[in-house]
Amino acid sequence: MSEGRFREDLLYRLNTIDIKLPNLRDRREDIAILAGHFLAKLSAKYPSAPHAFSARAMEALLDHTWPGNVRELEHTIERAALLARSAEIEPDDLGLRARPDGAAAIEQMTLEEAEAHLIRRALAKHGGNVVAAAKSLGVSRSALYRRLVHHGIKAPA
Repeated sequence: MSEGRFREDLLYRLNTIDIKLPNLRDRREDIAILAGHFLAKLSAKYPSAPHAFSARAMEALLDHTWPGNVRELEHTIERAALLARSAEIEPDDLGLRARPDGAAAIEQMTLEEAEAHLIRRALAKHGGNVVAAAKSLGVSRSALYRRLVHHGIKAPA
């Protein structure tokens, strides 16, 4: 706006509602639905494109960390649909570098995402015991509770 490339009045019209969406990696249940939608759209556009994903390809999609969120998913599906050599999209068609253990690569995360990931992992490792998880993370119980609230992670009952 200050550079004169965006109208100030338009900014105020668009800046009415702030919608916060979690990252795609935190909404794994949406990955299959979105991937199916993008593939159906491409199948209509390119009749020779595959119309389905193999089970292993869907696993690869679910295991990927999606640092580029929905836009990365859409581009990945389009590339796979155009390059696939069979009636189904296979993992090799996706061009994803999946980790063998399926875990998100911490190097691809922001500091916020990495902290949330480590907190979830510590809670899972200690069976939801907040005191033990806090100790393993090197923070106090109250500090961990603050971070749980900050990241929107539900504390175990």
